[in-house]
Amino acid sequence: MPGHKRKAFGELPQPIADLDITEIEGFDNLHQPGPLFAELQREAARLYGAEESFYLINGSTGGILSAVSAALPEGGHILMARNCHRSAYHAAYLRHLRISFLYPPVLETFDICGAITAEQVGEALEREPDIGAVLIVSPTYEGRIADIRAIAGIVHEKGIPLIVDEAHGAHLGLAEGFAENSCQAGADLVIHSVHKTLPAMTQTALLHVSGNRIDRERLKRFLQIYQSSSPSYVLMASIENVIRVINEKKDVLFGRLRADYSEMLERLKDCENLRFLPLEPGQDIGKLVLASAGNRFSGQWLYDLLRREYRLQLEMASASYCLAMFTAGDGPKAYRRMTDALLSLDRRIAAGEWKDRTRKEPAGPGSDFATRVTDFFRDTGEKEIPLTEAWNGEKESVPLEEAGGRYAGEFVHLYPPGIPLLVPGERIAERHCAQLREYLRMGLNVQGVEKAGASGGPILPSWEKPEDGDVSRSTIKVWKR
Repeated sequence: MPGHKRKAFGELPQPIADLDITEIEGFDNLHQPGPLFAELQREAARLYGAEESFYLINGSTGGILSAVSAALPEGGHILMARNCHRSAYHAAYLRHLRISFLYPPVLETFDICGAITAEQVGEALEREPDIGAVLIVSPTYEGRIADIRAIAGIVHEKGIPLIVDEAHGAHLGLAEGFAENSCQAGADLVIHSVHKTLPAMTQTALLHVSGNRIDRERLKRFLQIYQSSSPSYVLMASIENVIRVINEKKDVLFGRLRADYSEMLERLKDCENLRFLPLEPGQDIGKLVLASAGNRFSGQWLYDLLRREYRLQLEMASASYCLAMFTAGDGPKAYRRMTDALLSLDRRIAAGEWKDRTRKEPAGPGSDFATRVTDFFRDTGEKEIPLTEAWNGEKESVPLEEAGGRYAGEFVHLYPPGIPLLVPGERIAERHCAQLREYLRMGLNVQGVEKAGASGGPILPSWEKPEDGDVSRSTIKVWKR
């Protein structure tokens, strides 16, 4: 194996076929590392300041599953940020964990979650002393960075481990001008998606461990469970390559990134109809959060327009903003194109080009019909059904407009980023139903809601197309009492 025998069949490029091998003599084994993989993983640990690091070939998902499983016994109690990726919930489900949530502060102007604070963690641990581990996200999808050093100190006072989903922070701590990474700040388990913010292939990631609060053999056991027994040597070569490149060129690569990104933000200060999350303490370099002034246009509309008319593919769109990501893989041309496009778009809005297409329902704070995504991440105080019980239980599909007051039977989330809007067992409020209907009208990618009779045509914002009845017939799966 593999069956292509390292030959370029069909469209498979020969250089990839050359790399795609299995655990043959002389090429070592990821799950039982000899000198080759042992040294490669030590090199990753040295780069990030961890005691031990592990290659991941199915993304941060495998790392999060392994970290949570190793940190807690089955049936344990985890304190988890509500804005964690869906894979963290999967880990809790598989291990039958009890979950207590940390609800992130909200940046109302942009409708994004802020970073979990040390005070929040401390209060939660005092309130529930049987918590066995803490899991937070930093940086968030939009680049908000938590004070990991302070949080780690509070968590360690209780003698329990801190897990940080730092999937979007594989570049942190590697050069001047970047925040320290969570390994350097004292976290016990840290997960990095090297493919997200470093020039590596999709699915490549790293899991780092430090300290004595995690049983290393137990962690390795779960890594073997959650990862393929036939790991891709193409992906592992990509991890090795990016670590080598960063070691050799990190000052140049990240110095250029910092300079180019800062120059772009400076030029974009001329915009009067578009606004951007400023580069301030606690905000990561490279995450360009973009919204229209006064929320006149939805994030999906901005995303679609930039793709159709300026041929710029952004990372994601939400109700009130969209997100572009810049990494060391972007050159000066990428920044010029984005800057010129946004300045052009700002001028066209000022000229009234879309004056009859502005939002019919304002999405800003205090509006009569709010579409804020962050409303899903607030503590409502409602009684919930445990995740495992709700997800395993019998479910039924009901019209979205009739789901208010019921308990979610499946995950509902926007993708990307894959952060659950509703978790199985959470009580669905009437406002949640109204918001989900509006997201469907906007053309957002809502997963977990079935939209009946979709035509399969191009997605258009609600003010650009007539209501076709699809949204009104949408259904959602709820826990059947």
